Amino acid sequence: MRISELSAQTGVPVPTIKYYLREGLLPEGERSAPTQAAYGETHVQRLRVIRALIAAGVSIAETRRVLEALDDPPADAHRLLGTAHAAITPPVDESLDLTAAQEAVAGLGWKPGMCDEAVLHDVARALQGLENAGFDLANGALPVYLKSMRDVADVEIAGVPAESVEAAVRYVVLGSVLVEPLLLALRRVAQQVASAERFGGADAQ
Repeated sequence: MRISELSAQTGVPVPTIKYYLREGLLPEGERSAPTQAAYGETHVQRLRVIRALIAAGVSIAETRRVLEALDDPPADAHRLLGTAHAAITPPVDESLDLTAAQEAVAGLGWKPGMCDEAVLHDVARALQGLENAGFDLANGALPVYLKSMRDVADVEIAGVPAESVEAAVRYVVLGSVLVEPLLLALRRVAQQVASAERFGGADAQ
């Protein structure tokens, strides 16, 4: 198909497709003439992935890293998860003290060597942010967070497809990026439901 047809099928404007091509996010089409190229189903699927990532708030640079993980995944399934997380996790900050983070994630079953340093630093960064703001978690909140997150993780990892590396890569990488906004949105709904039940309100039943 021509680029105009690719645009019509995916709903992505032609200038945006050309931008993705220039940025190397979308592979070049097969040249049929010096100024024309043919595109196929792989381009349709890649565009849908790109749009989903960007719609979820992933930057162009992070999207490129996610796509690299899709195109060149590690052979080991556990390392695949680390690669997916590395694409969307801030880099290691050597100035952070990991002690509190390590104590916290021990409640998830963590042991040294099980996780990439970047995700531990991300926990440490979040805990430091709470401390800097003088914000204390609700009494008993952290154990609930840990149990809930471990339950979520167990379900998600059990659902990783085993029929092909490609299917596993797509599930792990996109699931890591696209499910987090859903989790956050559900948390906000749950908070408002719990608040209505506790405090009442004009619309509470």
